[in-house]
Amino acid sequence: MSSAIDFDQLVQAVGDAIVISDAQGAITLWNPAAERMFGFTRAEALGNSLDLIIPERQRQRHWDGYQKTMDTGITRYGNDVLRVPAVHKDGRTLSIAFTVALLHTADNKVAAIVAVIRDETSRFVEERSLRKRLAELEAKLASSNQPA
Repeated sequence: MSSAIDFDQLVQAVGDAIVISDAQGAITLWNPAAERMFGFTRAEALGNSLDLIIPERQRQRHWDGYQKTMDTGITRYGNDVLRVPAVHKDGRTLSIAFTVALLHTADNKVAAIVAVIRDETSRFVEERSLRKRLAELEAKLASSNQPA
């Protein structure tokens, strides 16, 4: 028994954002999870630059890495998770984690990059709060252990 997978249905149903951008960085796929995560509708995102969701201070670094991946066809983020800030439509900062996959042309040139993205903002905020609390407790302990 053969079961064909409806990949469009998969992309629409999955809980993580799936964003595909072409060789120039224009968004060519934006699933419902991306809409929920970033606040931009599919119509607002398609055809626009990834700058839509990249904080201004991160853009140069992003585009340098993007161009290197396009030129070399190599990315370490196929397996390694990349954690970076992103921007929601309303201007608030998000903390996202994602992996990427490269889509190739028939002659094996990179045609597009697929990013599978998860919003880790609440986890990031919680970890930062815990680190701050730990530092405060360590400082308190160190000061209470000082000889009088």
